[in-house]
Amino acid sequence: MTAPAPGTDGPSTRPLTAQHYSVAPAPATPEGYVAPGMPGAPVTGFEPAEPAPRPVPRRRTALAVALALLAMLLGGLAYGSAPLRAADSLGWLAIAPAGLVALPLGRLGGQGRLLPPLGALLAAGALLLGQLIEHLRRIHADGPAPHGLLHDAITTWRADLRPLDAAFYAIALIGGFLLTRRTATRS
Repeated sequence: MTAPAPGTDGPSTRPLTAQHYSVAPAPATPEGYVAPGMPGAPVTGFEPAEPAPRPVPRRRTALAVALALLAMLLGGLAYGSAPLRAADSLGWLAIAPAGLVALPLGRLGGQGRLLPPLGALLAAGALLLGQLIEHLRRIHADGPAPHGLLHDAITTWRADLRPLDAAFYAIALIGGFLLTRRTATRS
């Protein structure tokens, strides 16, 4: 027995069967619609005020460079004042003067384009200053210098350079550049 078609003899008494779609049917309401009066519904007649402008951080570049120079001198002094017996294993600490130099440059100077290269040069300068101070201490411990203390320190520094020192200078340069860039305050 077959059921009558809808509308011919009246409504069908059979239960409705599931309808199968090859594509999902369109929702009855648009996505993201919130009924008026419900939480999350936009309030009509309200115009939001313009957001407050973000404060522009002050750039204290001159102060940052001055403090970075002071950090270079202090880092070189600390690097060169290490015990003489630890001089061979001290080269790997080249990242410490780079961090000392990068902190004031990045925090006070901000994101200037010239500050990361300056941080790299000052970090390498701190390493050079530390090595020269170390050689000055060695020459001073040996006795009077025949040609002058600084001249003999530079001469012995040149004679004492090893290929591993190039790695230490690379660490100082790269560390000074990257740490200055990373510590820069974001605006």
